[in-house]
Amino acid sequence: MPKNYLAFKFTIEPLQPASEILIAELGYAGFDSFIENEDGVTAYIPTEEFDEEVFAGIHALQSDEFKISYTSAEIEKVNWNIEWEKNFNPIVVDELCSVRAPFHEKPDTQYDIVIEPKMSFGTGHHATTHMMLQFILKNDWEGKTVLDMGCGTGVLAILAEMKGAGKLDAIDIDNWCYLNTLENVERNNCSRISVFEGGADLLKGRSYDRIIANINRNILLEDMVFYAESLNKGGKLFLSGFYTEDIKAIEEECNKYGLRLEDQLARENWAALVFNK
Repeated sequence: MPKNYLAFKFTIEPLQPASEILIAELGYAGFDSFIENEDGVTAYIPTEEFDEEVFAGIHALQSDEFKISYTSAEIEKVNWNIEWEKNFNPIVVDELCSVRAPFHEKPDTQYDIVIEPKMSFGTGHHATTHMMLQFILKNDWEGKTVLDMGCGTGVLAILAEMKGAGKLDAIDIDNWCYLNTLENVERNNCSRISVFEGGADLLKGRSYDRIIANINRNILLEDMVFYAESLNKGGKLFLSGFYTEDIKAIEEECNKYGLRLEDQLARENWAALVFNK
């Protein structure tokens, strides 16, 4: 049954990096689709799921660095696929990997990932996903057991399989993401990815050579003990979904479990880290 949605039209100055930051924060807060405009972004959330208090936790709205205002309106039964198709553009990461929709022309890249652009987070456009794709491209995955935690669209697990990973698990607590990952795994002819709906409790008894977690800071800190327990000795933990100012807190939590920082990237004030066990 189609839902009614609230549409929030945010006017943003300066547009970047505030727009990227706002989209990510709203996504973690329950907004499930976004359309970028010339002067900002329009964000959508099911009417019955919206609570005005959610804005108190959106740092971009409180920041002195940005000037952000918004208006809202209720809309009925949006055809999201049509909206996404009008606004979804393909990307290329390090000239090696493309992420595109089925309706885009196939580019000349070594790895070509086709993602149905629904509302799941992780099309490659956001800085955190982009950096994680970069890390996957530059690291060894041949025959490795892999976990993609908070898989979103499944794009990271899909690239890891293309890079030669062995058995892969893709997990997301959101039903839409779970279903979208299943769809994208099939679309990219992946045969070694198992998709599960749930949280960190699913990790009990599982072990991996590589763990990928592109999730927000608080969840990473809360679930770090589960990642550490599930990571094989000599394994690597790939983390993103937080700001550069959060690096210290993330590193301190990782160090508690014998995880040592090996590599890092920064893009538009977002960070991505690699730890060794």
